[in-house]
Amino acid sequence: MLPHAPLACLFLLLLSGVLGGLVLSICPTVCSCSRGHRVVDCSLRHLSQLPPGLQHNIRFLNLSHNSLCSLDDQLSHYAHLRTLDLSYNLLGRFPSGLPRALWDIRAAGNQLRALDKNDTAYHWNLRVLDLSANELERVVFINNTLPSLHTLNLSHNRFWTVPTNMPHNLEMVDLSHNFLVQILLGSLDRLPRLRRFYLHANRFSWVPEGVFDRLEGLEFLTLGDNPWACEEEENITRLLLWAKHTRAAVLGCPCYTRPTCGQAHLATPGGERHFTSHTEPPLGADAREMGRGGLTPDKAAVVTSRYLAKSALLEPGTHGDRGSANSSGDQTSFVFISTPLHGLSTRTSTTGDPHSAAKKPNTGSTQSRSHGLHTPILYSVVTWNLLVTVTAFKAF
Repeated sequence: MLPHAPLACLFLLLLSGVLGGLVLSICPTVCSCSRGHRVVDCSLRHLSQLPPGLQHNIRFLNLSHNSLCSLDDQLSHYAHLRTLDLSYNLLGRFPSGLPRALWDIRAAGNQLRALDKNDTAYHWNLRVLDLSANELERVVFINNTLPSLHTLNLSHNRFWTVPTNMPHNLEMVDLSHNFLVQILLGSLDRLPRLRRFYLHANRFSWVPEGVFDRLEGLEFLTLGDNPWACEEEENITRLLLWAKHTRAAVLGCPCYTRPTCGQAHLATPGGERHFTSHTEPPLGADAREMGRGGLTPDKAAVVTSRYLAKSALLEPGTHGDRGSANSSGDQTSFVFISTPLHGLSTRTSTTGDPHSAAKKPNTGSTQSRSHGLHTPILYSVVTWNLLVTVTAFKAF
């Protein structure tokens, strides 16, 4: 019997390997999985707790549009997770123990009231943080933390003061649709890379002189839909002079009839005015159907697949290209509008999806082709008229 022992051991090893592979490839029954079950979509499943059966090596997890109240320390062992969408749940606090390898955290449309310093202290790899449409009144960041964060969305919350100590490598900050009344002088001085800053739809009546002077990389600023104290000429004049001479494009000049000032007047081709958003909406939601239950599973699958097509999980170079507004390289134009906030389903988001707008047809190329087709016909008509004229002249 001893000579057969190695064969038996080999058989057991092979059997355990096969069974182990089957166990690792299990997808939770309430979710849909792809990419070797490492991309998991559990959105719109009426979940009140984390579904069992998730692989430990998942990289993309969509839990949006459910009824999750807490996920504290439930995701810490998913060390390979890069993108996590918790948007439109019932979270009352930012989950503790999230994997430190995360690149993208979306927690829009929950019930978060505060972000404490320890909530994000160890997320060295985090690049995108979306906390829009919550009830946040304060956020606390520790100096020199979140070194990789370049996009911070805090729109549609309850802030009264622009947060201080924001991560110094930020390139986009959205604080629109809050209750902001002040910016502390010097609180923006540590943001030399900030390119896009959204402050429209707040309660500013004035801002301190020189508050934007240290934003050396600023390219785009929105100030519209604020109750500026236009009668205070000294304060407003200083702000308008800065807005006029800044290299950035300022959308919504205070107390001014022109919609834009600064570097350039932005207008869409043909004189049409439209609003476009500037960061991605929640992974499981379409910007036009933000309310809970407003998306069908089919539409959610389409939206999720759209994000997968451009995520860093599948396209490692995507996050490295931060300078362009869209993948096609087209220059996008913006005109500010605002809408009342009646609920998630009617909110005009300022956090954009450059891929949500359909690309306009190239009318110039169509006209050139049409001109090319009509030219031979024109030549034929002219030639025929000349022949008829010469014949008639000879006959006369």
